[in-house]
Amino acid sequence: MLAAAVEPIARPSIDWVAVAPPIALFAAAVIIVLLIAVVRHNPRVRDASVAIALAGVLASGVFVAWQWYYAHAQKGGGPYEAVAHTIAVDGFGVFVQSIILVATFLAILISAGYLKREHLERPEYLVLMLCSATGMMIMATANDLITVFLALEILSISLYVLCAFDRRRLTSQEAGLKYFLLGSFSSAVFLYGIALTYGATGTTNLTGIAQFVTQQTLLHDGVLLLGFALMLVGLGFKIAAAPFHMWTPDVYQGAPSPVTGFMAGATKAAAFAAILRIFAGAFFTYSEDWRPAIWGLAVLSLLVGSIAAVVQTDVKRMLAYSSIAHAGFVLIAVQAAGAQEVGSKGTSAALYYVAVYMFMATGAFAIAMVVAKRGDDRHNLDDYRGLAGARPVLAGLMTLFLLAQAGVPLTGGFVAKLTVFSVAVDAGEWWLALFGMLAAVISAYVYLRIVLAMYAPADDAPEPNVRGIRVDRGTGLALTIAAFAILFLGLVPAVVLDFARDATQLLAR
Repeated sequence: MLAAAVEPIARPSIDWVAVAPPIALFAAAVIIVLLIAVVRHNPRVRDASVAIALAGVLASGVFVAWQWYYAHAQKGGGPYEAVAHTIAVDGFGVFVQSIILVATFLAILISAGYLKREHLERPEYLVLMLCSATGMMIMATANDLITVFLALEILSISLYVLCAFDRRRLTSQEAGLKYFLLGSFSSAVFLYGIALTYGATGTTNLTGIAQFVTQQTLLHDGVLLLGFALMLVGLGFKIAAAPFHMWTPDVYQGAPSPVTGFMAGATKAAAFAAILRIFAGAFFTYSEDWRPAIWGLAVLSLLVGSIAAVVQTDVKRMLAYSSIAHAGFVLIAVQAAGAQEVGSKGTSAALYYVAVYMFMATGAFAIAMVVAKRGDDRHNLDDYRGLAGARPVLAGLMTLFLLAQAGVPLTGGFVAKLTVFSVAVDAGEWWLALFGMLAAVISAYVYLRIVLAMYAPADDAPEPNVRGIRVDRGTGLALTIAAFAILFLGLVPAVVLDFARDATQLLAR
């Protein structure tokens, strides 16, 4: 009698198309772990691990393409919710997942040579990178605040360990510890924001929140405002926006260079995806409340990132502060995305900028890794003197990546900045666009300092560091892909711009 009275537990149906991309990455990580357990001491395990990791990324890419087709062709040509409404299958998620997969693919190529050079050939490194990418993929498609938090923790915990992976360098251990302590604090703040938002709306589902704030009028909305303020603080830490940027210079400098490039490109894409889904999507009705906060974060990030980089002499720290400034440029587009006059144009501008920055940052940090040689600690400007004479191709690629970040025409960086400034002007944010242009001018001086150091005669540099620089095949391939992408996005931007425009239909709005 008792057995007959027990009702079966309702289980949500799983749309495997919606979760296939992150599952493919995580499956590759599991296979590597099993391979290590079976044949750990076989030298061929290292090469096999790299091959498995790359295969996992490619398989995930196939599923992302299938997801795009399935969402548009099989489901009536529109986005839909899956896995108990916690995952969004839409063009926005496909675009951001594509960025993350490309960043992961390039990071694996660069890391293979780095690990061999530094005698850190432990496959656990690739497992951690794949697990972090898995969290980023989930965050890009998360349609529930709890799912966003779980994805944030998955990607963060792996990155904490990756930053401290080189245990022989104190700076690497320091980077991991700082990132862990401050990251844990920011995660707690984000979780408090989720709790307050749930208390105000009665749900953590982004679509449900969007419906609630549209259909209900809150006489006292202080709890809700405080909730998404705390969530903005937590996500502002992940995008390295000022004043939540304190960790960035030290962590970027101390972490292994491939990890730094991976963090700069992929983590920003995932975090900005969450910001756009939450604020430009679920809280679009409250845009007049959160847009001033985004405005302030954008201005602070632009000024702090560009000005602080001027006084640096370490190239990785200069690129770290540059990353803060680039977060400010993307925030300009996010701020415009909340304006009724602009709408989805701001979202597409943010997506395009994040895609371009991923290639610029990955390429720049890859060359910084190559120039530093074994030890990964020679990043002073003087170490770059005479690079153009010793390795002209390498210096030319670094110049391309830096000029693209400065926004020089015929590069993807120019189109990205132009698009961001255009949507800011369309939204009536003239002062914000002016701050962005001022920051771009200051940042150009920073990039030119590195370029001038590379093209300075070797005789001017005491003990030049440019002799004996070697580029392994994986890093060379990654640099070629990044350089080609930057030129392609600058000369033929319509292809990706159209893709970004098609990917702006957020499910929760």
